[in-house]
Amino acid sequence: MNIQELRDKQGFISDMDGVIYHGNRLIPGAQELVAWLESSAKKYIFLTNSSQRSPRELSQKLDRLGIHVGEEHFYTSAMATAAFLQSQCPGGSAYVIGEPALTNALYEAGFTMNDNNPDYVVVGETSNYTYDRICFAVSLVNKGSRLIGTNPDTTGPVESGIVPATGALMAPIEMATGAKAYYVGKPNPIMMRSALKMVECRREDTIIIGDRMDTDIIAGVEAGMKTVLVQTGVTTPESMRQFAYRPSLVLQSIAEIPG
Repeated sequence: MNIQELRDKQGFISDMDGVIYHGNRLIPGAQELVAWLESSAKKYIFLTNSSQRSPRELSQKLDRLGIHVGEEHFYTSAMATAAFLQSQCPGGSAYVIGEPALTNALYEAGFTMNDNNPDYVVVGETSNYTYDRICFAVSLVNKGSRLIGTNPDTTGPVESGIVPATGALMAPIEMATGAKAYYVGKPNPIMMRSALKMVECRREDTIIIGDRMDTDIIAGVEAGMKTVLVQTGVTTPESMRQFAYRPSLVLQSIAEIPG
């Protein structure tokens, strides 16, 4: 695939961390990309594996960084996790290690928060992560609560470098219990089906843009979509070689996309 074929697509599904921004710093080209998507009447959605912020918070964050994007253009792993659990166990309960965006998404899906024999232990990115909470989660899983992760990412890019993400925070619980968490975020097809439904385009007419081979690119490959890897996040040209699959196109950054 060449750059013109990319520009001709009608639907755009883009990651955020490492693609649009690092922490609170915009990646050069982000404003131009959104302006081009709008002026070209493209259908687009920002699909993030992070469960830390709600669509409203993400919209407000981009506003503060100088880009206006409506709430309807965001879909998060917290939302996908809540929708999945609602389908599996309507009116269920959960013990959550995560930020308010995750808890609120579960509330909106009809779940209650419960630290006494909950149906699920749900883990997402959070700074509120302590040894005591890990021990409590381990005890709940050992008593029968099922283990859910919002996404499998072990690391995430921020302004200062790389920080642990949900997969890394989940590891002690998995190791201590012997349980294997079920991860709802990319590359889970559940997340991709929801994104395609929201963007209202056929997969043949849609492209996914991301910075991670192990979530963004494999998600697109397995969904039968064309993929674009940008080199502003986690995956480097050197680390890309260890994967058996390849993106359809590799760019230095999103700044190359607008025509």
